[in-house]
Amino acid sequence: MPIDPNFDTHRERVEGEEAAAASGEDQDEAAVTVWGPVDPPEKLGIHGTHVAVDYDLCIADGTCLEDCPVDVFTWVDTPDHPESDRKVEPTFEDQCIDCMLCVDVCPVDAIDVDASRAGGSGL
Repeated sequence: MPIDPNFDTHRERVEGEEAAAASGEDQDEAAVTVWGPVDPPEKLGIHGTHVAVDYDLCIADGTCLEDCPVDVFTWVDTPDHPESDRKVEPTFEDQCIDCMLCVDVCPVDAIDVDASRAGGSGL
């Protein structure tokens, strides 16, 4: 039988005594473990207009920051986000020359450039 694709929402919640009984441990020895749906992380959304970074996808490997020829990006802290504790912010997106290098090097496709919106060089 395959794993239910919605197993997170279909799991039963087990706490305290029920968790101890289910694991066969004495309640005093059992860690209080909650099995059940886990709230999804808060969505951080898209940042930028001409150069957009999807904070929910960004893993902060820094390739866009290193490879951008006009230094569009800076680091921003995003503590406790499941993908990374920091993200790249398109702080200087008005300097973008539409070379699309950041889009090409991003390993998770978290960046997009709208070349029709600004006066980049259109390289």
